[in-house]
Amino acid sequence: MKQPIKNWVIATRPWSFPASTMPVILTMSYLFFKQEHVFHEINWWFGIIALIGVVFVHAAGNLISDYFDYKNNIDRKESFGSSRMLVEGVFKPKTILSFGFVLLTIGILIGLILTLFTGTDLLWIGLIGVLGTYFYYVFKSIALGDLLIFIIYGPLIGMGTAFVMTGELYWEVILLNVPVAMLVVNILHANNTRDIKHDAMANIKTQAMVLGIKGSKIQYVILALGSYVVLILMNAIGMVHPLTLLTLLTVPVALKNIRVMMRADIEKPEVIKDLDAMSAQLVMMFSLLFSVLNFIAKVL
Repeated sequence: MKQPIKNWVIATRPWSFPASTMPVILTMSYLFFKQEHVFHEINWWFGIIALIGVVFVHAAGNLISDYFDYKNNIDRKESFGSSRMLVEGVFKPKTILSFGFVLLTIGILIGLILTLFTGTDLLWIGLIGVLGTYFYYVFKSIALGDLLIFIIYGPLIGMGTAFVMTGELYWEVILLNVPVAMLVVNILHANNTRDIKHDAMANIKTQAMVLGIKGSKIQYVILALGSYVVLILMNAIGMVHPLTLLTLLTVPVALKNIRVMMRADIEKPEVIKDLDAMSAQLVMMFSLLFSVLNFIAKVL
């Protein structure tokens, strides 16, 4: 049955894209701020192309993850996760998987083209990203999903972006993207905390299940507030302009999310059913404000 474009878009879960696009945008803003200290000419077009490639790979990862979660009975009608396109019978599983492979192939081709113009270091960065995208469902089921997401949706994407734009491995962007990665992990962690009861029925073990409801709340708080601690640290060592401390204006949003997380209850998952989306909004607000302040700091 032919599907409207809207359903194809929803299937990719576009509301999750801040997790992958914000590290790219933040890295671009930082290179703009530090451009006098970059040894090679900065190619802004390659940064934009990298942004597009990252979105394709991220969308592919969402589709492939939804396919395996559905096939492994992790996503069901009574659960809250996924795009709902499979559990509601809108798409057939094979269609979602094929769609994911098509988008992943496009993302890989974009990466290979960038490799031709930049260097082979992009190959290992891209390989980690692609393998992590495809096998995320495996890592999630053995309580390593949070760690994988932290590595990819922050330091790795930032490193790849800096490399295609400068032709060099710009190690500073690893620390630069740690706060974003911490907030991105909270998107996943909020989702997994909400789904502890349902995931237990699927015979998997997420980090939220290992930590339990109390430990999960503690992790959420540490990651949410820790992102601001790292921002302050970057200022303390002179890595970023003091103006970026205005990113602390988003702290009230983080505290609001923490208050919601503190109400989490295994038997009442609906209490935090929107916390993953709220956490994604914080990622966007924090990263965009941080990025804008980098640009402003340069022109002042």
